[in-house]
Amino acid sequence: MNTQYITPDIFKDIAPIDDCDFSQKISQLVEEPGFEHAIKFVMPEVDYPQFIKGLVSIKTKKEFQYSIVSPFLEMLAKKTTSGLSIGGLENIEKGMNYTFITNHRDIVLDASFLNVMFICNGLPTTEIAIGDNLLVYDWISDLVKLNKSFIVKRNLRLTKALEAAKQLSAYIHHAINEKHESVWIAQREGRCKDSNDLTQESLIKMLGLAGDGTLINNLKQINLLPVSISYEYDPNDYLKAREFLLKRNNPEYKKSQRDDLFSMETGLLQFKGFVHFEVGEPINENLEQIPSDADKGQIIKTVCDSIDRMIHKGYKIYPINYIAYDKLEGENRFVSNYTLQEVEDFEDYIERQLSKVDDIPNVSAEDMQYMRDMMLTMYANPLKNKLLADCC
Repeated sequence: MNTQYITPDIFKDIAPIDDCDFSQKISQLVEEPGFEHAIKFVMPEVDYPQFIKGLVSIKTKKEFQYSIVSPFLEMLAKKTTSGLSIGGLENIEKGMNYTFITNHRDIVLDASFLNVMFICNGLPTTEIAIGDNLLVYDWISDLVKLNKSFIVKRNLRLTKALEAAKQLSAYIHHAINEKHESVWIAQREGRCKDSNDLTQESLIKMLGLAGDGTLINNLKQINLLPVSISYEYDPNDYLKAREFLLKRNNPEYKKSQRDDLFSMETGLLQFKGFVHFEVGEPINENLEQIPSDADKGQIIKTVCDSIDRMIHKGYKIYPINYIAYDKLEGENRFVSNYTLQEVEDFEDYIERQLSKVDDIPNVSAEDMQYMRDMMLTMYANPLKNKLLADCC
């Protein structure tokens, strides 16, 4: 992208920081005590003054990503994963810009690790959609916008929500067709707690608001390209099981901001096993096959189904997914896909994770079994969905 690009005023509040403003924003960022605390927390051995010296010498978002963000993420991957991998890169046409739409496992790392894989394979990084509910401090908002993120406004009243959706849709169309940047967005608001990944219809409606044609043509203009994300282990699995229990006991239960921050920290710093990305195929051909007389509801459903099927087909299935499926179903259907040792290791893992749920009073044996079943469900659902998708 041209470093002289200036964001139109209508997008200033949500768009990434322009390169012409980068130096000023980075200089302000390093003065924030919260930023210093965060850097020292995730990189305890860092020489902070030297780190800051290098940081303030950076002039562009690309330089920031390549010299700071990507090396940090590669270090994080070495410490907290068994390795990153990617397939399906042949489906990305050189010179084309896409809306990469993925299932959502980790608040921070889904798009971040995908961009690392793109850098490693000589591809440009994407701009990243991030909800403003995570931007609890102004300096965090500045940091993500320096890292090519754009903001999704959440929890607005109806009129304001429609205005925000129109602005967001227009910005995504602008980023792809005017800035010539690809974007990343999750298929739904928030992570899917039980790993039953399904695209939210409201997201597709939002993406189709902008453009100068029909709903189908508007969606074709942003080149939707599904990508499957498969984490072997989810560090937040026990937190999700805990949330399921709390919601079962109290349907009005809502997570706190502190819960969100702890989930981000856990996802970043704890072990994830293997992490694989599988790039599917652009769905524009599917859009062209939708009947011309289809109504809006039919179009939205067809688009969601196309994305879901592509994501489900692309899952990488690990031994623990087969084990979880068989345990949940009380079968030995996939016994040839794992060993007895892997079963014992997975059972030990589940119990270790559940032992971390130590802040709920009077947890009964039935409560523990409920959380155990929910964790098995999280690990079984990708396999269930892949089996169904492969049949279609």
